[in-house]
Amino acid sequence: MRLRHGWPLVLLVMLLVAIPILEVWLLIKVGQQIGLLPTVLILIAEAIIGVLLMRHEGSRAWKALNDAFTKGRVPTGELADAALILVGGVLLMLPGFLTDILGFVFLLRWTRPVARKIIAFFVARRINRLGIPVMRARMDTDNLIEGEAVDQTPADHSTPGGPVIIAGEIEEPSQAAKSDESRSDLGS
Repeated sequence: MRLRHGWPLVLLVMLLVAIPILEVWLLIKVGQQIGLLPTVLILIAEAIIGVLLMRHEGSRAWKALNDAFTKGRVPTGELADAALILVGGVLLMLPGFLTDILGFVFLLRWTRPVARKIIAFFVARRINRLGIPVMRARMDTDNLIEGEAVDQTPADHSTPGGPVIIAGEIEEPSQAAKSDESRSDLGS
């Protein structure tokens, strides 16, 4: 049986099976090394820290979201941060060390942008494979991820009293991606 849209569904099912098994194995190993009570206390402390951190970072994200709306900006980064904070808080409340590490990556202010860029990379790659045209704004080409727009200052690309002009390009899907997709549709 071949999946129509590729491997994401298979990967999700594998993760739903593998992560709990790894978590139980890791909890047993840590419990054997430091004892049952310290292991349980660490898990409880991580859950409490996760709730407190989620409340603090969540309120900061809410303020940033409101600021973006009042300034008339599209709050893409702020919405992504809010979603990562929510997922990170839930992961920290789940018992286990692997989910706690990922939860801290999503919750902490200095690691969240890295997580956001990694997720944006995979989403942009998936969109590109689906053949959806991608718009790119090129201001800072060193840190640009395909499909990501970069904020620019109005003084650079605007006329006095006129609209802000964003330089960009729309790319059609490559012929190789189209032929790969048509081959996979024929094979199913």
